[in-house]
Amino acid sequence: MSRIKLLLLQVLVAVVCVLAWHVLTAVPHGNPFLPPFFFSTPYDVALQIYKWFADGSIWRHLAITLTEATFAFIVGSLGGIAVGFWFALQPTAAAVLDPYVKMFNSLPRIVLAPIFTLWFGLGMLSKIALGFTLVFFIVFFNVYQGVKEVSPTVLANARMLGMNERQLMQHVYWPSALSWMFSSLHTSVGFAVVGAVVGEYLGSSAGLGYIILQAEGIFDIAGVFAGMFVLAAFVLVIDAFVTWVERRLLVWRPAAAETRT
Repeated sequence: MSRIKLLLLQVLVAVVCVLAWHVLTAVPHGNPFLPPFFFSTPYDVALQIYKWFADGSIWRHLAITLTEATFAFIVGSLGGIAVGFWFALQPTAAAVLDPYVKMFNSLPRIVLAPIFTLWFGLGMLSKIALGFTLVFFIVFFNVYQGVKEVSPTVLANARMLGMNERQLMQHVYWPSALSWMFSSLHTSVGFAVVGAVVGEYLGSSAGLGYIILQAEGIFDIAGVFAGMFVLAAFVLVIDAFVTWVERRLLVWRPAAAETRT
């Protein structure tokens, strides 16, 4: 499928969803299926988004959430990659620490958020810490599995050809983990933003989570939906950047075959 056709189909899905939303909330006579008080309308949400960008008030909040999410994404990804490689290449250490990793991963993040607020205050550090806990484990488990998936035959042949550990890392382990790593990074983008927004929602004076909380406090449903749409668009832009980097780092990977239905 061509990119243009794919883009048109994606836009068509969005248009159909918005039209359905409009029809269900804007019935001219009688009671609408979705009451606007609880679901707002596409027009009101679009108007709210326009007002935010027209007066420039949204940019400060976007910048703060972007900064928090970016730091959480970078630090969490680097930590997950480093520890994932270490676990995969040090099976004894991995076996010893495995139950502790699973224990920390099982902790509900919403419980950690107030603890981070107590430790780091209401500033950016608490939001970055929360985002880190979400990103780290996603990247860690994928990188760990990617390195473990290296074929023993490939490793044996590489060692037979005289490769040392540095060369094995560069030419065998790293390429094997890259596909797994970027798969996790696409997921981690959303979780980094979620960590930042949840942290802002629980305690902050700025950010997308803050403006969503403020809108909820005054029953401004249009503002809540507008904040969520801006947040979704925000994540799509970051994910597009990750895809751009992935395509340039994985140029050696053959394209997946398309199946016809």
